[in-house]
Amino acid sequence: MQLLVFILAYPLLWIISILPYRLFYGFSDFVFFLVFHVFGYRKKIVKANLELAFPDKKEKEILEIQKKFYHHMCDAFLEMVKTMNLTKKDVEKRYDVKNIEVIQEIEKEKTILVVCSHYANWEWNVSINNYVESKGYAVYQKVSNRYFDNWVKKVRARWNTTLITKEETAKTVLVNWKNNVKGIFGMVSDQTPHWHRAQYWTEFMGVKVPVINGAESLARKMDLAVVFLKVSKVKRGYYKAEFIPITTAGASTDKNEITDTFLRLAEQQIRERPEYYLWTHRRWKHRDKVPVEFQ
Repeated sequence: MQLLVFILAYPLLWIISILPYRLFYGFSDFVFFLVFHVFGYRKKIVKANLELAFPDKKEKEILEIQKKFYHHMCDAFLEMVKTMNLTKKDVEKRYDVKNIEVIQEIEKEKTILVVCSHYANWEWNVSINNYVESKGYAVYQKVSNRYFDNWVKKVRARWNTTLITKEETAKTVLVNWKNNVKGIFGMVSDQTPHWHRAQYWTEFMGVKVPVINGAESLARKMDLAVVFLKVSKVKRGYYKAEFIPITTAGASTDKNEITDTFLRLAEQQIRERPEYYLWTHRRWKHRDKVPVEFQ
């Protein structure tokens, strides 16, 4: 069954990926109409999340952000598909890396953990590997369909990126560290951990939630560098990437310092243009389960 689903879906994905940009974004508008107006995909969740994050905004403002978000979400999903046939020339034009010298300087001495949030376009981050010497890794959630999983790996490999799961990350970093091999590890770090396994709870967008601190744990144990990747949407189909160093010596940081800095940078970005954040995921679903020690 997995193979059948892949065989049926792949031709459509390939056709979408080669569409000229005008047709490509026209198709995205059609998808938006279906997702927002016909199916209403997770509209209640999105509205509830926005109301939690922005309690001072009026309902009219919330609904306006919600609609803009769905337009962007459809673009972002299809841009992920576009990656399978995205050329280097196109990505250089549409994904503007402003200060890659920050990474180029740090990678001479340290392995780097590049952390970002589900904001703007996180799929085209892999193109950063065009500008660096170190081996690139991207931490991802394994796809349940093994044929699609292999496809995703193949697409990312075009950008000199090796996909690893979060369970493989620590081992990969450790092996590289022992062999004195430097690498750049990309991590989307605003996911929600299982609440009973969370080691740290803090406020995110004004709401106390469990947060993932895997990047900080690795950086402090192995003295790695951590850099925040701020991706801004300039206009439809065009993005700007900026690197903001959090630390070049993880072992010298205080407990939770790296995690807190990442969260504040992510919040600042979201508040600037909230419509570009991924509001469909249940980021705040554990907010009522705060352990006593974190209250």
